[in-house]
Amino acid sequence: MTPEMVVALGERGVYTILLVVGPLLIIALAVGLAVAIFQATTQIQEQTLAFIPKIIAVFIAIVILGPWMLQRMIEFTVSIFNNIPQVIG
Repeated sequence: MTPEMVVALGERGVYTILLVVGPLLIIALAVGLAVAIFQATTQIQEQTLAFIPKIIAVFIAIVILGPWMLQRMIEFTVSIFNNIPQVIG
């Protein structure tokens, strides 16, 4: 296994992580921003109000995007398993 192969594998792993987690982070960010604007305009400073909508939004996003996310992870795992002979020999 050459250093280039290790770097390429790490690069693909980080790219896959960002691709899978990115939509969830963007949704959580958007909901958090909306809740923060709502709290600022109404002057409601309840701590739990910031977390509950984000949890619900991320859960709904996982339900909707779950099959797509799982497919990306399976493709990455299969490519790793298919490259085992190249790594060993």
